[in-house]
Amino acid sequence: MKNVDDLISSAAELADRGLSKGEIADELNVSRETASWLVERSGVSSPETTPAEEPQAGGPQDIHVDWSAIGRDSRRMTNVARAMADLLASEGDEVDLTIGIEKAGAPLATVVAQELDTDLGSYAPAKHQWEEGDIEDLGGSFSRNFAQIRNRECYVVDDTVTSGTTMRETIDAIRDEGGRPVACVVIVDKQGIDYVDDVPVYSLIDVVGVGHE
Repeated sequence: MKNVDDLISSAAELADRGLSKGEIADELNVSRETASWLVERSGVSSPETTPAEEPQAGGPQDIHVDWSAIGRDSRRMTNVARAMADLLASEGDEVDLTIGIEKAGAPLATVVAQELDTDLGSYAPAKHQWEEGDIEDLGGSFSRNFAQIRNRECYVVDDTVTSGTTMRETIDAIRDEGGRPVACVVIVDKQGIDYVDDVPVYSLIDVVGVGHE
């Protein structure tokens, strides 16, 4: 995926398949605002968009991350996830649970859990239900098919930090279940975030915007 037109086309395809704007944001590794803009630019109708509405011409300020060259190859993804596990290796001796944020964080977390000898959990964030409005009205959930929190210390794994909202939501959800998030790790951090709610965030790649007025 090389340009904005490709992103708009991909957003239209995903919207036609019935994905929410939050899921589209997740699939394209962009913010929710960017996902909304892309869908609107594509001309795909939604309950919140009428034909009279004209999408913002300039578009939001965001960075698209395409790591599909890693994700489509299990060997490459395993090697990247091992590097992520190495970033966490010095963080606590009592951690026995790794939480993967769905969708992309889950396969990465599987390898991280294997490398660090922990159980594996999975969290579906609220953004997967999001279309428009306040995301605070929605809620995420831990999958019952994986290990449960049960007052345990946890690592959190995702592919990308865009705004930090999903990471913060996951940390809050772990604490609500009585767990203690010890550290987070991602492939790409688009915000240069060192901590989320006092929990350290490690990344293999930091994206830093450079510009001037």
